[in-house]
Amino acid sequence: MMDEADFRVGDVLSVACPFTLTRVERGVTWDHISVRWPWWEIDTDNEFAHWNGIVALGAGSGVRVAPEVEAELFRTDPPPEQLKAGDVCRVGVPPTVVHVTAVDHHDPPLETAWLPHPTQTVTVLRRGLSYREFPDGSHLDGSGYTLHPGDGIPFAFEMLMRPYPFLRVGDEVADAVGRAWRFDGPWDWSAFDGESAGAGPEWPLILLTRAGMPCAVEDAEAVAATTASGSHQGTVRAWMSITEASPTP
Repeated sequence: MMDEADFRVGDVLSVACPFTLTRVERGVTWDHISVRWPWWEIDTDNEFAHWNGIVALGAGSGVRVAPEVEAELFRTDPPPEQLKAGDVCRVGVPPTVVHVTAVDHHDPPLETAWLPHPTQTVTVLRRGLSYREFPDGSHLDGSGYTLHPGDGIPFAFEMLMRPYPFLRVGDEVADAVGRAWRFDGPWDWSAFDGESAGAGPEWPLILLTRAGMPCAVEDAEAVAATTASGSHQGTVRAWMSITEASPTP
C-alpha cells in the first residue's frame, strides 16, 4: 500500500474500497442511482452549503453513456438495474486500475458540506479512458474522476507504475545527445534549446539541478543508474500498455 500523501501525475494505481451496506434513496434515473452515503458525516456547522447525506453515482447500463458515468469508480451490489428506492445494497469500489491526471493539496482544507473536510484532491481516469470527444460534443477533458484520500472513505491504493520515479518536478537534466531539459512531469518536458520536444530526452540522463540548486552526488548517481538502460519512449509504451490510454491529449 502507499502513503495517502504520495501521489504524482502519471502514477498508475489500483484503487479499491470495501463494499459497505447502505440504502437506495432513488432508483436509476438519467444514468444515476442515489444512495445514502455510509462514510461521510453532515457538516451541520456549514452556513453556506448543505448536504442531505445522499450521493448520486453514475450507473451505466452497458450502452454508450455520459462521460461522468463512464468514469465512475463506485459500484453497487446488486447492480443498479436490480435496485429500486428503499432497497438495501452495498456500495464500494472493486480493484480498479486508474492513472492520476492531477493532484491538488488544500491548506486550509476544502469547505465542504460533509466531514471530514478534504485536504487533498487526486483526479484519476479508469483504464482505457483518456481525452476524447463524443459525437454529441461532450468529452473527457483529462480532469477525470476526483477522489479525496483521507476524507473518511476507506480507499486502498496500490502503486502499479510511476514513470520517472527518480525525478522531481523542476529538475533540470542533460540527455545523451547534449540537450538540456526541464522536467515538469513525465509527459511535460521542456527543451532549453527552444526546439520541439519530439521523441523526448535520450537516455541516459545527467541530473544538473534540483530545486534550482546544484544536485547532490547521490541524486545524480541515482538518475544516471536508473536511465543507464531503457528509454523515454519505452517508458511511454510501458505506461500505455498498463493504462490503455494516451499520456497526453
